[in-house]
Amino acid sequence: KEIYHLEEAAIGGHPLARYNLGAFEWNNGSKERAVKHYIIAAKLGEANSLGKLKQGYLGGFVSKEDFAATLRAHQAAVDATKSPQRERAEGYFRRRKERSMKQKSR
Repeated sequence: KEIYHLEEAAIGGHPLARYNLGAFEWNNGSKERAVKHYIIAAKLGEANSLGKLKQGYLGGFVSKEDFAATLRAHQAAVDATKSPQRERAEGYFRRRKERSMKQKSR
């Protein structure tokens, strides 16, 4: 049942679900299917997939061309999510977290 829901979420474009499907396939010995899931997740901007693809590249499961193309697509996805509003919000929450950590350490 969990896999069904992961598949539904992945079909819906959820990058972490796609990554988790890749992990499931990898652990069950379906390396090629796992790599496909990781490539799709990375192209959607999921950063952990890049590490798995690097491992796959070093292990011979991912071609140099596929790895390079995926890196470019990942960077494009990340760049597409950048905006001045998002950067201000990230700064706000980072400062807020830092203040909270300082208060806890007192």
